[in-house]
Amino acid sequence: MERVRILSLKGLSRRQQAFVRVGQKEAARVWTVCRDLHQAARQDHKPWPNRDALQKATKGRFALHSQSAQMVTHAFLANGDTAQQLRSQGRTDIRYPYKDKTFHPLMWPAQAMRLEGQRILLPMGRGRPSLILPKPAWLDQPRACQIIWNGLHNEWHISVTEDSGEASVLEPTHRHATVDLGQIHQAAVATNDGHALIVSGRGIRSLKRQHSQQLGEIASKRSRCTKGSRRWRTLGRARAKLTLRQVRRVRDLRHKGTRQVVDFCKAHAVEAVFIGNPDGVRRKNSGRHHNQRMSQWEYGRDIDYLQQKAEQDRIVSFIGDERGTSSQCPVCGHRHKPRGRNWRCQACGFEGHRDIVGAVNMHPIAYDGQVVPFPKRITHCGPHGPYLRPGSLRRSSRPGTGHRMDSSVRRCLAETRNQAPQDICAGSLEHAHEPCHSVRSLPA
Repeated sequence: MERVRILSLKGLSRRQQAFVRVGQKEAARVWTVCRDLHQAARQDHKPWPNRDALQKATKGRFALHSQSAQMVTHAFLANGDTAQQLRSQGRTDIRYPYKDKTFHPLMWPAQAMRLEGQRILLPMGRGRPSLILPKPAWLDQPRACQIIWNGLHNEWHISVTEDSGEASVLEPTHRHATVDLGQIHQAAVATNDGHALIVSGRGIRSLKRQHSQQLGEIASKRSRCTKGSRRWRTLGRARAKLTLRQVRRVRDLRHKGTRQVVDFCKAHAVEAVFIGNPDGVRRKNSGRHHNQRMSQWEYGRDIDYLQQKAEQDRIVSFIGDERGTSSQCPVCGHRHKPRGRNWRCQACGFEGHRDIVGAVNMHPIAYDGQVVPFPKRITHCGPHGPYLRPGSLRRSSRPGTGHRMDSSVRRCLAETRNQAPQDICAGSLEHAHEPCHSVRSLPA
């Protein structure tokens, strides 16, 4: 299983920053050449360039290491394949790569990285000095990596391949579960043996609303400034800083929420998990305000996190359509559009939680028409409110995002809070967020 660790590169010298900036511009030129070749082939109705053609067209033309240029072509091809797949599914609004890029992330495969003592050498091409970075203590062998600009400074994304060990053999319990994703509640889980879980998404929703209000205030202030002025640039940096903080906090809560779901499934010996894809709900026009909330709903990340965490715990996961599951009574099958979070059937008088109703109705869709009874027990108690929340919005828990912390780590964090800044342990300074996606899936 492949994971990514993110390290901050705030401490780079000006010379190194300029070096990285030039390399990112060269990577953008490689992307532009690939874009032009692909666009010309589409317009002339000729075969689209493949990997070999793009690598041949970009070989030796740019001030980059050869394998770094190849990684850019691979990222371009992956982008084009994704666009083609979505267009074949009817998404005609999806366009193939067409924009000019000024910068592009610098990427290196594992075989390009060199470890020398306490430093890492990232080659920049023949005749050019390598980029030298300090080696993290946990890095024991070369890994694929890339350097990305996050709006304020560069970040170093290192791919971490984890050894999952031997696969555990599960007893044939035939237990399975369904997951209904949402905004008010991040996930509602229902198993076929009468257990259910609700994970609140109100924290994520409130963070996104707060961020939208902050962006509106900054945009109002910038509209009264002269473009390029000192005040205009200061407000731009403030906007980038707020955005990065919001992204980190939301990512932290998403990891913790999906970890609660997978831990719940593992505790009940679930062997397979069906995750409903709410893509159709998001496309529905529901007014200006609700459309903004729906456009900020990152259900794709929830699906990605759930799949990879389930794979880590030896649980089979698959995705399917969930259309109509929240509007059908699980007892008599009567359909109507519910209001509020409590689902009340107008025909038989059944009452239950709306999101759990949707999760229960997914069982016949996912498991060959198997009908399961409505859960009599729903896990909804937690220390932060009426429903189980994935984490606190005030306290920061950067080490252990989406993962369990052992007693030694908790003790280390407790000690560092009571010490002077110079005594803080090195492990607490490391940017320990670990999003569950591969390097290839990172946005270009």
